Amino acid sequence: MRIVELRDIEIFLTLAEELHFGRAAERLHVSVARVSQAIKKQERAIGAELFARNSHSVRLTRLGEQLRDDLRQVHQGLAQSLERARQAARGVTGTLRVGMIPGNAHDLRGYWQAFRSRHPQWELRIRHAPFNDPFAVLREGTVDVLVTWLPVEEPDLTVGPVLFTDPRVLAVATGHELATRPIASIEMLADFPHTDAPRAPGYWADGFIPPHTPRGHRIVRGPLVTHMEELLALVSVGEVVNSLPAHSARYWNRPDIAWLPFHDFEALTYALVWRTEAETDAVRALAQTVRDLGPLHLGRPLWNP
Repeated sequence: MRIVELRDIEIFLTLAEELHFGRAAERLHVSVARVSQAIKKQERAIGAELFARNSHSVRLTRLGEQLRDDLRQVHQGLAQSLERARQAARGVTGTLRVGMIPGNAHDLRGYWQAFRSRHPQWELRIRHAPFNDPFAVLREGTVDVLVTWLPVEEPDLTVGPVLFTDPRVLAVATGHELATRPIASIEMLADFPHTDAPRAPGYWADGFIPPHTPRGHRIVRGPLVTHMEELLALVSVGEVVNSLPAHSARYWNRPDIAWLPFHDFEALTYALVWRTEAETDAVRALAQTVRDLGPLHLGRPLWNP
């Protein structure tokens, strides 16, 4: 199969997703005319229309739907084969995918640089990982290693070395009654609702926000959220307050949210975690790199006793 034909398949599959010539062209960084030409070429070769289109809409025909379903897996296999060939040409024999639940991959660049320097045969890819159903990405094979807060008590997962510890802060709306306070206390958490994450193990969620304060007052978990932007949107309008790692104040600094340092809440600890049965030489090499460099302590708490 020639490369130009692979490109035509990409155009077809992208248009099948977008159902809009302009958006498909923008995603592919080509002209609308190029998309239109590729589709007409495929329809001539097949002898039937793949898309029913008029001035108002674009939709797949039944034949187009069948071709889309058949080509998705074929295209994925071809793309992966080409990527493996490119990596082999550069001396790369494999890829290690690291999923980040915290948002501070830049803070950890020393680990990434050291790994790449020591092990050029493996390509290192850093990806976002959701805190919603957090360990699914490991079990599904989407990532090879996960960076997450502790504790992790899953029987099929191995907890590796600690990467960093981070003090906690309380995120509140700038107009919230707590926003003028200089510091936060765990006991404050019982007075306002917090967000919750669906499908997160209870003990793991409790490690982030406990169910009760030290004095036994219940901490209410309210709206379910699946990503950080959704969480911060609820905080910004005063619907919830939320305890977060202190690096959040740097990476998600916004004018509608104030960040209060805790004076009585222990720091969060983040470590590497991987599926025990899927442990590879690359996973072990990254863990050893982290052990050699030691854990980071991301600054002092914003509040000094």
